[in-house]
Amino acid sequence: MFYLVKDDVGTQIKATITREDDGSAVDLSTATVKMYFRKKGTTTVLSTLTSSSSSSQKSAGIAVFEFGSGVLAVDEGKYEGEIEATFASGAVESVFEILDFYVRADF
Repeated sequence: MFYLVKDDVGTQIKATITREDDGSAVDLSTATVKMYFRKKGTTTVLSTLTSSSSSSQKSAGIAVFEFGSGVLAVDEGKYEGEIEATFASGAVESVFEILDFYVRADF
């Protein structure tokens, strides 16, 4: 579970994408990696975050997502995210595990 604060800007999360069968990092060098963010129990995507990873991070399977302006302008509660990589070949791979978030109100 990731814990976030409502209306924060610049909060980042880092995910390392690996193959389940052998644990090796997925080379994301040619991929556009996105995370779709929505309220838990709904189907409406509230925000789409694109990874800002450096080329060396991408080749090591690392995706960094920054919660920019307005992304966390949501009600307190439970949210979830799905990571998806679209490779230059057109192949699309979604990470099976859903990321869980809890957004609390700011002081």
